[in-house]
Amino acid sequence: MRDAPLRLFLAQYDLCVGDIDGNAARVLEAAERGAASGADLVLLPELALSGYPPEDLLFHSGFRRQVQAAVRRLCDRALGVEVIVGYPEYHGTEIFNSAALIRGGRVYANHRKQALPNYRVFDEKRYFTAGNAPTLVDVRGARVAMLVCEDIWEPEPARAARAAGAEALFVINASPFQMHKQRERESVAAERVRETGLPLVYLNLVGGQDELVFDGNSFVMAADGAVTQRLPAWREAEAIVELERIDGRLVPVPAEIAPELSEEASVYEALVLGVRDYVGKHHFPGVVMGLSGGVDSALTLAIAVDALGADRVQAVMMPSRYTSQMSLDDAKAQAQLLAVKYSVISIENMFEVTLAALTAEFEGRRPDITEENIQSRCRGVLLMAISNKTGSMLLTTGNKSEMAVGYATLYGDMAGGFAPIKDCSKLLVYRLSNYRNGLSPAIPARVIERPPSAELRDDQKDTDSLPPYEVLDPILEAFIEEDLSVDEIVARGFERATVGRVLEMVKRCEYKRRQAPPGIRISGRAFGRDWRYPITSGYRAR
Repeated sequence: MRDAPLRLFLAQYDLCVGDIDGNAARVLEAAERGAASGADLVLLPELALSGYPPEDLLFHSGFRRQVQAAVRRLCDRALGVEVIVGYPEYHGTEIFNSAALIRGGRVYANHRKQALPNYRVFDEKRYFTAGNAPTLVDVRGARVAMLVCEDIWEPEPARAARAAGAEALFVINASPFQMHKQRERESVAAERVRETGLPLVYLNLVGGQDELVFDGNSFVMAADGAVTQRLPAWREAEAIVELERIDGRLVPVPAEIAPELSEEASVYEALVLGVRDYVGKHHFPGVVMGLSGGVDSALTLAIAVDALGADRVQAVMMPSRYTSQMSLDDAKAQAQLLAVKYSVISIENMFEVTLAALTAEFEGRRPDITEENIQSRCRGVLLMAISNKTGSMLLTTGNKSEMAVGYATLYGDMAGGFAPIKDCSKLLVYRLSNYRNGLSPAIPARVIERPPSAELRDDQKDTDSLPPYEVLDPILEAFIEEDLSVDEIVARGFERATVGRVLEMVKRCEYKRRQAPPGIRISGRAFGRDWRYPITSGYRAR
């Protein structure tokens, strides 16, 4: 007769940085639901009590007291089931990124994260001291190792756990999304299980936190590297995982495997969840945004409606003398299609009054980009006024290609509180727009098909100022995400003069990006916390 399998309850939850009481309540909720399901052990994500990443909140003495009080409260509640929960552990002057096993009304075991990531969006060495030993616990006769996120991205922590007698690896994570990240996670996990011969349970955080968005996608992997269970992406989920003992070894019981999403589906869901959580966790009643009739604002509007519902979204068309009838018609058509509140406010009078006020200052000077920027700033004034009056947050609609080369107006179309597509190249914007229309009509086809234009002067096209996006975007990706030199990019078939011009635009516009609102990171390197270029620099790319 076989023993009953070891039962785990995975709580793939969306938690909030700094809301220690609220997060502790979610831990209690998971414990209650896990106990009711007959689980032997409940797992919650990395730094579940504090939220991830807590950044410099970790240094506040009040934050430290709240975390420690929450841990005591969890211990005092006699949870009815054993729980592994991530939390910042304070020990004298040191802070550890730890996983606590709460058993019998106390912290029975405590694993201190051994591998601290300090690259791209991660700077854990600024805050945490690394642990130096594996942590094994007995759970109903099974010897399991507690690990935290980066501990499996390096081989040594898992090997040390195996050498200490572990029979399975239980890993709690706050692993942020970027394109193809799930494939990379499962590839790394497969290396660890094959090296150690041990099954692995991987629980990940879900939800948006400023620039980062976490996709969930928790999974279970057998010792041969096969995924035996996967939770869905982009939403909270709970699941029972069973490990049975066969021939003396722990073996995961196969269960539901949520499908891997396409690249477009994953990115679109990331943007929707990022907007929903940013607006929701800041308690904004809704959002307002400019709708130009172009593809960037059209995609942003679709994302906002999918994230918040049409009743919480207002779109504003602000035509000038250069706005085409096509743009007016297409913006109105999309607003009606998505059933959002729609306003039309002409900027023509504002524009004329501003030009009149500057007549003496501009005397003898020909019209140039200055007049174009004034139009954009007139629109920014109107949108910010609506935001102030209604309390709704202003979404900006600029994409990564524009942010890279500065094809945006400071204090104009860059003004706002959050930039959903800030890390999406122009070509990706087109792909996402077609993907969204494949779900249900959301963006008029002509918006996607027409040549892009800012419509700030007669017959303007983006290609008047920029290389075609089919040329621009691969150059930007090579420089921004791959750190390639001019020679290396030219070797891919691009003209040297074009590459040099593009890279010079990127360098020259760093001051603009520093003043842009935060946006959702979906690439291997976004403008934000993992892009740290100097504003003042004599460097010339070559």
